[in-house]
Amino acid sequence: QVQLVESGGGLVQAGGSLRLSCAASGRTLSNYAVGWFRQAPGKEREFVSAISRNGGDTTYAESVKGRFSVSRDNAKNMAYLQMNNLKPEDTAVYYCAADRRKWPVGVTTKDTEFDYWGQGTQVTVFS
Repeated sequence: QVQLVESGGGLVQAGGSLRLSCAASGRTLSNYAVGWFRQAPGKEREFVSAISRNGGDTTYAESVKGRFSVSRDNAKNMAYLQMNNLKPEDTAVYYCAADRRKWPVGVTTKDTEFDYWGQGTQVTVFS
C-alpha cells in the first residue's frame, strides 16, 4: 500500500498563496491518480482537484478553478496543490488521496474511489 503525508498548510491572509505537498512512500505514486479534498468544520468533505497518473488530465471544483493548480512529479513520488488568491472560505483541512487506477489517464472526483488517504494539513485563511 502507499502512505501519503501532506505538508505546506498554514495561516495566510486572504489573497495570499500556499503550496501543499503530498509525499508518497511504500509504492510508486505513478501507479495512482491523486486527488485533493478538503473538509471545513461542520461540513462534509469535498472534492478540490485531481490529476491523472501521467499528469495529463486534471480537474477542479468550480470553487477553485482559476485559483488552484494541481501537479505531480512522479520521479520524486510527490504531488502538489498550488493555491493562489486564497479566500476565507478555503479554510479547511486538506487531504491528498491516491486512486489505484489501471490506466495512466483519467481522474475521478468521487472520494469513495480513492484507496489511500493522508492525515491532512490545516489551511486557515483570514481576512
